[in-house]
Amino acid sequence: MSEMLQAYWPIIVVALLIGIAVAWYIFVATRKTRVETDTTDVLDDGKGPAGRNQALIDAAPAATVPVSKVEPIAEPVVTPTAPPAPGSTDDLTRIKGLGPKLRDLLATLGVTRFEQIAAWTSDDIAEIDSKLGRFEGRIERDNWVAQAKYLAADDMAGFEGQFGRL
Repeated sequence: MSEMLQAYWPIIVVALLIGIAVAWYIFVATRKTRVETDTTDVLDDGKGPAGRNQALIDAAPAATVPVSKVEPIAEPVVTPTAPPAPGSTDDLTRIKGLGPKLRDLLATLGVTRFEQIAAWTSDDIAEIDSKLGRFEGRIERDNWVAQAKYLAADDMAGFEGQFGRL
C-alpha cells in the first residue's frame, strides 16, 4: 500500500486539489449575491430611487370614495357637565397615562376638559372606554377620573400626594 502511495502521489494530490476546487465552487462561489446597478434608467435624472418614485407620489389616488358613500362620524360623547366654552381646553396630557394620541382621540369624542373627565360615571367610562380601541382599559387602570378631579380643582398638592409629581 505504501509503495502504491509513493508511486501515485502526484495523481492523488491533483485529485485532492480538484475535489477542493469543486467543493468551493458548490458551497461558496454559487452562494454569493451580486448586486448590479441599472444605469440605463432614463427617469433617474441623478436623483436616485426617490426621483423615480416621484411620479407615484404626485399621482392622484387610484380609487376615491364618493362623498355619498362616506360614513358619518360618530356623535361626540355627551358628559353630564356643561359643554366647555369654545376655545377653552385643558392640557389633558397632564393626566398620567394619557398621551397625545389619547388626547386627540378624546377631542374627537368631545372631551377636552378636566371637569368632563372628573364627572364621568361608570356608564360614561364604559361607553368611552369602548371607543378607545387599543387603549381600552386605560381609564380605570390609570385612574383618570381621580386625577382629573384634582386637576380640575387645581389641587396640585393633593394630586402630587396621590399620583406623584407632574
